[in-house]
Amino acid sequence: MMGRSRRDQGKLFYEFRLEDRIPDDHLLRRMNVFVTAVLADLHQELKPYYSDIGRPSVDPELMIRLVIGYCYGIRSERKLCQEVNLHLAYRWFCKLDLDDAIAHHSTFSENRLGRFRESNILRHIFERVVWAAMAMGLVKGEGFAVDASVMEANASRYHGKAPNELNWSDVQRQKRAVAEYLEGVAAEAQARRGER
Repeated sequence: MMGRSRRDQGKLFYEFRLEDRIPDDHLLRRMNVFVTAVLADLHQELKPYYSDIGRPSVDPELMIRLVIGYCYGIRSERKLCQEVNLHLAYRWFCKLDLDDAIAHHSTFSENRLGRFRESNILRHIFERVVWAAMAMGLVKGEGFAVDASVMEANASRYHGKAPNELNWSDVQRQKRAVAEYLEGVAAEAQARRGER
């Protein structure tokens, strides 16, 4: 005899733990070990960028934990918020309970472009990740490779020069990211000279 589901999904209470629903070999469970260690001092680092008065903000750790969007190819913050609302593993990784609301997607954009950029916390987190990888023997630190290598096209206005032959201090060749990086390096060098 063929069975047929007769559930109406009208149960009022469900009793389970999110922790028990995430498989031991799930990517987010493996990532959580590193993310927890890297974000250990996040609140302390960001404290100067938050007011002591007013209503509580969205937890900055939640905003950083939304890195899961990159891991799963979710490029839209609006879509990411929808997925976190639906996916139990995403909720578990973001330390959200079933009935916790996720903030509006614009909150994440504003903090990423404002407070986080001003605080340099993303650089701090990146350095902590590299340090953790070196401590675990995943990276030796003897050399490095950059994923976004500069490759000159045949139609380049730089006339086919190799990237190391280009003068990147020339303003016309600097994109915003390059300009910000060079400014940061110059400021750091100047601060070191001032310490001596």
